[in-house]
Amino acid sequence: MNQKTIGKYRWTICGLIFFATTINYIDRNVIAYLKSTFHDQLGWTDGDYANIEIAFKIFYSLGMLGAGRIVDKLGTKIGYGVYTFLWSLAGVATALANTVLGFGIVRSFLGLAEAGNFPAAIKSVAEWFPKKERALATGIFNSGANVGAIITPIVVPIILVNWGWHWAFISTGLLGFVWLIFWLMFYETPQKSKYVGAAELAYIESDKEVVDNVVVKDHTYTWAQLLGYKQTWAFVIGKFLTDPIWWFYLFWLPDYFESVFHSKLDAASWPVATVYIISTVGSIGGGWIPLWLIKRGVPVFKARKMSMLVYAFFVIPIVFALILGKMNMWYAVGVIGIAAAAHQAWSANIFTTVSDMFPKGATGSVTGIGGMAGGLGGIALSLFVQKQMFVYYRSIGHIETAYYIMFAICASAYLLAWVIMHFLVPKMKPITGGTPGV
Repeated sequence: MNQKTIGKYRWTICGLIFFATTINYIDRNVIAYLKSTFHDQLGWTDGDYANIEIAFKIFYSLGMLGAGRIVDKLGTKIGYGVYTFLWSLAGVATALANTVLGFGIVRSFLGLAEAGNFPAAIKSVAEWFPKKERALATGIFNSGANVGAIITPIVVPIILVNWGWHWAFISTGLLGFVWLIFWLMFYETPQKSKYVGAAELAYIESDKEVVDNVVVKDHTYTWAQLLGYKQTWAFVIGKFLTDPIWWFYLFWLPDYFESVFHSKLDAASWPVATVYIISTVGSIGGGWIPLWLIKRGVPVFKARKMSMLVYAFFVIPIVFALILGKMNMWYAVGVIGIAAAAHQAWSANIFTTVSDMFPKGATGSVTGIGGMAGGLGGIALSLFVQKQMFVYYRSIGHIETAYYIMFAICASAYLLAWVIMHFLVPKMKPITGGTPGV
């Protein structure tokens, strides 16, 4: 089918999801750039900050499990809209907090609401894109996480200096309400959208799964049914091992540049922003490489796994970040940026394995289960490594040692996840509604 004649409205939908993800990450990331401010003005310790971070992750993880099911039930238009409204409300409400307990409560609600973004986004991509384009579409919308992380360190110090920390939460939180207007105006499923022509609709629906002469059934599954499939566990374990690395970047990179290189907040913001600029290339490129392979005849699932293995190797140089940083801080920025880019490339593809293996009616639920696992992995890393380790090593003046350990964990997580996923699902086996365990 000629690409020029099929229409491109699906990419408008991808753009809407991109902006939602950008706003989602701005709202969650603001607090990382106010850590030193709260230390000075509110008397926070590293332990206080870690506790608030953990509270967010706990409720984000719990919210992920329910969010996938809710989005599958309500549909993407209503489900995405409700979650965006709630997380924007929580973002604005953070300005009302003044104590560690108050921040913990409002950030918990933010985590619960922000959990709806990725299940809704992945389900939208599954509805609007044929399989060969899904990794690219996922990479594009997922790059919103990088753009949000780029904007935040640049904008927050400006707001902080001119209007105070309260307005950092209010102004960023209001963005979600603006996005919601456009979402309700322009989003429908392809079958209902007045902006989609017959040719584009046929293209979107061109690769309905047929396995052993059986068309994959598009209906919802219970959690118990989904947990009976190895395909679910491959995604869950992959997310559990690799999501915490991205959480580490989000919450601790500003502290890394402030603590190790003794940079002030405004000076540390630019290295952090550079890391996320580099990672944006990985997010989009990570979706393009499997598409390139698929167009050259490589089976979809094999192309996905080959790409993920390459990305896992690109994370390894992060173990040299502190050594290189002693020569020049920007060398450390480079290797951390490459690792972050590889994570985003990995993320674009691991998300897409869900819509590769599961019918559209189950994608939100499976994404939610995996997202919960990723959040639990982040909590475990915070509780058993970051909170205790960072507090201890900072107290004895060896904070660099804590970062050596963390970067070693970052370097090994993806290869371990890839090996486990490969042995669980060595070959593509879409779910057809048959017997679990295959």
